[in-house]
Order: sequence, then C-alpha cells, then structure tokens
Amino acid sequence: MKITVVGASGLIGTRLSERLRRSGHEVTDASLSFGVDTVTGKGLDAAIAGTDAVVDVTNAASFGDSAALDFFRASTKNLLAAASEAGVGHYLALSVVGTPRLVESDYFRAKMVQENLIRASNRPYTILRSTQFYEFINGLIDIGAQGDVFRLPPALMRPVAAAEVAAFLAELTLATPLGGIVEIGGPEQFGIDDVARVYLAANEDERPVITDPSTSYFGVELTDDALLPGAGARAAAQTLPDWLYQSMAD
Repeated sequence: MKITVVGASGLIGTRLSERLRRSGHEVTDASLSFGVDTVTGKGLDAAIAGTDAVVDVTNAASFGDSAALDFFRASTKNLLAAASEAGVGHYLALSVVGTPRLVESDYFRAKMVQENLIRASNRPYTILRSTQFYEFINGLIDIGAQGDVFRLPPALMRPVAAAEVAAFLAELTLATPLGGIVEIGGPEQFGIDDVARVYLAANEDERPVITDPSTSYFGVELTDDALLPGAGARAAAQTLPDWLYQSMAD
C-alpha cells in the first residue's frame, strides 16, 4: 500500500512513518523539512500522486489568535483538493479529544474547522481524536506556571503515549474508511493538577501545584469531563508511571 504521511517530521508523524514502513508499506514523508508546504501547496501534488491513503498529522505553529485557524483552513483545503485530484481512497486526520466542547479556544475552534472541512469533502475519511500525549505534559502544566508554583485545574484527563496513538493510527490507515470519528485515550484518569504532581515528582521538581479550577486551558475554563474521551474510545495500555520510567531510562 502507498501512503503519504503529512507532518512526517513531527512527534506522531515520525513514529507513524516508521511503523508503516516496518509493515512493508511504501511511505512518502511530507512536511516542510521534506519540501512540502501544505499552506502554499508547494510540493503537495507530487507527494500525493499515486497514493492510496493520506494521513494528516500536521499541527499549527501557534495556538493563539487567528494563526491556527488560518493554518488549518488553508492546509486542509489544499490537502483535500490534492487528495481529490489524485483519487486518494482514504483520508485520515489526527484531531483532539474534546474539540467540540472547547471551541471558545482559538486552537480548538481551528481544529473544529479542520474536522468540518473533512466531513464535508465527500472523500472517504477517518478522524482520530486523541487525548493529550505524555510527551506534551511539560508544556501542558506550563499553562499554570506562576513564579515558583503551578496553578492548575482539577479537570479530568486520560493522557496517552504518542507511540500508542501512532500505532492505532497505522491500524486505521490500513482499514476501511470509517466515515466518522474514533477516539483514543490512556489507561488512567487524572486531574490535570495531579498529572502535574506525578510528573514534577518524577523529575525531582519540588515546586508545588495549587488546585485552581479557574485556571484556563488554552483560553477555556474547563468542565470536569471536557477532556475525556467517550465510552467507546480505544484504551491504550502504557501507564504514566511506566512511560516516565521508560523516558528517563532512554
């Protein structure tokens, strides 16, 4: 099977491309570093020509103001047009659990636009929504950094290892298009404040975490379940303590 991974230089893209190649598939890596610009369209037609499936794991460089919206709108329109021209049989995209509940945020509103464009395209598609990656916990808890303390909400989440998201995405890529949305989350449920405490303790960081429900999450005040996947979500296997141990051993 010939597959184009768009955003192949990123956290998920590198893992996805490697996994697909190990399974014997022909993979084209597409990203800025490979000479493909999805916003301008540069190199896009050549990267997608003759491919059976396109997997979009791109992300915006900025989470604020209109930058994310501009990126996802332009990038997704160009990708869908190129996929249509090439007769691609399966279009997949990686999104975020909770997106419809978080559209007050510039970033999640942009992700909602991306999802809507895909659904309206008449292309065979699958959208995978994932919870936050363990690899991004450091950036996540930084939203509450105030001097020598962290003020973070107790809203619940189920963080997940990027490798398991890439593995599920590879599985979906090789399957029949769902024409809908599927979700994945980690095996454990924590409050964001408790995730921070576990992460900081593992890194021997003694700064305290103060539970503060008013702390916004990328511009949104969270309800308790805003970041949780639905009942039918794929449950990943690797726990946060196991991932922390492995990441420190590497």
